[in-house]
Amino acid sequence: MSTRQSEVAGVEAVILPPVRDLGDGFKVRRALPSAHRRMVGPFIFFDHMGPATFAAGQAFDVRPHPHIGLATVTYLIAGEITHRDGLGNVQVIRPGEVNWMTAGSGIVHSERTPPTQRRAGASLFGIQAWVALPTAHEEAEPGFFHHAATTIPRTASEGATLTLIAGRSDGLVSPVRTYSDMVYADIVLEDAARYQVKAEHMERAVYVVSGALEVIGQAGRFEAGELVVFKADAELVLRAAGAARLMLIGGEPFAEPRHIEWNFVSSRAERIAQAKDDWRAQRFAGVPGDSEFIPLPADTPPAGSASA
Repeated sequence: MSTRQSEVAGVEAVILPPVRDLGDGFKVRRALPSAHRRMVGPFIFFDHMGPATFAAGQAFDVRPHPHIGLATVTYLIAGEITHRDGLGNVQVIRPGEVNWMTAGSGIVHSERTPPTQRRAGASLFGIQAWVALPTAHEEAEPGFFHHAATTIPRTASEGATLTLIAGRSDGLVSPVRTYSDMVYADIVLEDAARYQVKAEHMERAVYVVSGALEVIGQAGRFEAGELVVFKADAELVLRAAGAARLMLIGGEPFAEPRHIEWNFVSSRAERIAQAKDDWRAQRFAGVPGDSEFIPLPADTPPAGSASA
């Protein structure tokens, strides 16, 4: 993963996530964690999935796997995914809806293309994010919460539409339960429409999903596939150069660093070691009706600690 310099005042870094091809033309860009910036607020993992088109018989298949110490947040722009977990939850997520899964002390889940789309062919385009949990909630009871698109707050003005996935921003508060101060928003801009990045949260970044952004009053431009991390207290106005879409993330940083290895996040390295042993021994509750699982990589290299 690389970065590039930006002449825009108020920008700490521009991160260029690598592109990974997972097969069948399905590409993923992982913007967090990066060598330059491990977290932005509580966000410790950020994957841009697709857009991809699957032919009949092809599918998105993530076999059952475990998590601890975090919450997964799934948000789709196109396509459908069926979520199943060890608590017995089964939920199809569609564009504009929000799936929030609190892993806490440990949960197993799978994500797959629904059978009807698998037979007919499917598309997939969206964001998968992980939010680290505060130390007081790292061992919280696991839970899964689905929010319909009609319950997610939205505001629109002068060609700019903001959908608040989680947290608070721009006078809106999302119904999605969170465990720390944060913002997660989907912002769609028509050509030349503007959005002001405000200092409502200590740490903030925007990921450019599509299109390009300029900065009012400054030279500089941000392109699709770039994660733009802002300096604390910086405020600037973004303008779309053509139609554009961006994700705003951020929040209060944690005082303690976080360790991340494979699918596990914790403030304690020994807790991750325990989770690895538990998965090897299959002590996690499996997904009902699904005997498949992703084995623990034999030589998973530690990703080190992550801090703001």
